[in-house]
Formats: sequence, C-alpha cells, structure tokens
Amino acid sequence: MATINQSPAKTLDIKLKKSSDINEQEISWSIPQIRLLLDLPFNDLIHRAQLVHRQHHDANAVQLSTLISVKTGGCPEDCGYCPQAARYHTGVENQGMLSLDEIVSAATAAKSQGASRFCMGAAWRGPKQRDIVRMTEMVSAVKALGLETCATLGMLKPGQATQLSEAGLDYYNHNLDTAPEIYDEIITTRNYQDRLNTLQEVRDAGINVCCGGIVGMGETRQSRAGLIAQLANLKPYPESVPINHLVQVEGTPLYGTAVLDSFEFIRTIAAARITMPNAMVRLSAGRQEMSEAIQALCFLAGANSIFYGDKLLTTGNPEVNSDQTLFKKLGLTSR
Repeated sequence: MATINQSPAKTLDIKLKKSSDINEQEISWSIPQIRLLLDLPFNDLIHRAQLVHRQHHDANAVQLSTLISVKTGGCPEDCGYCPQAARYHTGVENQGMLSLDEIVSAATAAKSQGASRFCMGAAWRGPKQRDIVRMTEMVSAVKALGLETCATLGMLKPGQATQLSEAGLDYYNHNLDTAPEIYDEIITTRNYQDRLNTLQEVRDAGINVCCGGIVGMGETRQSRAGLIAQLANLKPYPESVPINHLVQVEGTPLYGTAVLDSFEFIRTIAAARITMPNAMVRLSAGRQEMSEAIQALCFLAGANSIFYGDKLLTTGNPEVNSDQTLFKKLGLTSR
C-alpha cells in the first residue's frame, strides 16, 4: 500500500498496477486520485478502464435486468430529479401497489426476453410493515421463477432488510445520488447518513448492495469524483453500481439543467470501473437518449449491466429488439 506522503498521481499509478497480493476491497480512493482519473486524456482513461474490466469480467458479456414500478407516484420526498414526488406537477399518475399476479406475469415475461434479474421499485420514503409483508410475497414468487431479485423501496427500518432477505431478496438498491457536499442542493427531506444507515441495514442482513448515483444534475467534475469516492470507499463497495444520466422531466426542479456532455458521462463510467473492479457497473437511466455509439463507448469503458426493455420506473428504455440489435452489432452476449 502507498504511504500517506506519496502524491495522488504516484499513489494512483500503484493502484492501477495489477498485483495478486492486493486486496482490492481494502484500497481507499481519495477524491484527488479519482479526479486525476477523470482528468486523464480520454483514450488513456478508456484504455485503463478496459484493462481493469478484462481482468475481472468477460469483456463481451452484459447482465440484463428489468425494472418494474410496483407502486408509482405520491412520494413525500423532495428529490429534485424525481417526477414521482407528490409536490411536483409532472403528469405522473399515482398508482397503488400492483398485485402479486401482475408481478409474476411481468417477471415471467422479463425472463422469456432474456433478463436474469428482476427489480421491483416503489415510490416510498420507506415501506410500512404491511408493505414489507406484500413485498416479501412478491420477492419469493419472483425468486421461484429462477430470477435474481432486487428491490428499491426507500429507507428501511431495523428488521425490514432481514425480512426481505429471508424471502429471498438478492439485491437491494439504494443510491447515494450525488456527492455529500452538494446533497442538500438536490434533496432536503433526508440526509446522507439516512442513506448510509439503510445500506448498513442491507449489509447486516446479508443482501447484496446495489448503489450508485445520478450525474448531469448540474454538478462539477469534482463532485462526480466525490460521488465515486463515496461508493468506492464503502466497505465492501457495492456489488452493483448503477450510473444514471439525469432524465429531465418537466415540473421537477432540475428541469432545464444544462445537459451533461456525453463524454463526461462515459468518464464517470470508466472511473467507476477502475475504482470498483469487481462490481457490475450498470448503464442505467438515460440510456434511451443515448446513441448506439455512446452506449458502445460506455460498454468499452466498463459498463456490463443494463436495464432491458420495458420501463425504467417513469422513464422509457429502448425496446428489447433495439437492445438485441445493438448487442449483435457489438458482438455482446447477455448473462
């Protein structure tokens, strides 16, 4: 390990060298080191990300997930990006919880189209106990179909993660959203520690963590480095890391934000791959707005998971046939 008085650049070079005696989960990444990554010439950054990717993953395999909104709209939170917040007028209609039969039908269809993971999301600040009871039934039913299960239900109270684990939940998604220093510019109804507390509940229950963030919310490159540092320094870092590109929805406070340059988004993907080498890095929200060429560069930068077809909560995703066509062009296989 590098000593504390080494420069960020020298320490970075040490970290990027493959060494069989380094425990990657024990490496700490500073914001200056990740900023150095993000500032690299584009070709150098992509080359380094691709080297790391090939050391830890099949370079031409992409994991397919499908996400369904179990309960839509009416959320009491004030997340500046979210059209499901009750306080914003976005045209999203409130929808109660779907039935168990509807979930099983959707999961069956997702599996038939090649998805290996089925994710269930609900617009809650956090689930009530009666919600957890219904969610455990859904998790068990989806698990019985032979799919990996994932849920994103908001902040969990003590004991709720254990109930979900006992039902067979494989992954719990709870994003950090952005760097801690600008968090209260995006959300005021909860704080950063609230997010970390739920992640700890999930870890303690033995559930895999799915945790990433959103870029394109007006943040700086320095703040993106801060987000990646927070994720990479979780012990252990998340098994799945969704990187979302803000989808602007009229009626939300972030509508009209200057659009993030696509190459800046790709840089973020690459930094996530380098700092969290074993994680599945998911090309997540915003993919529908990306050209095939930009998506291809994201895969080259180390993304190896996508949401596949159907709907990503309230924003659309490319249709299944379009994804299959792109995979064929790129010689990618699904897993």
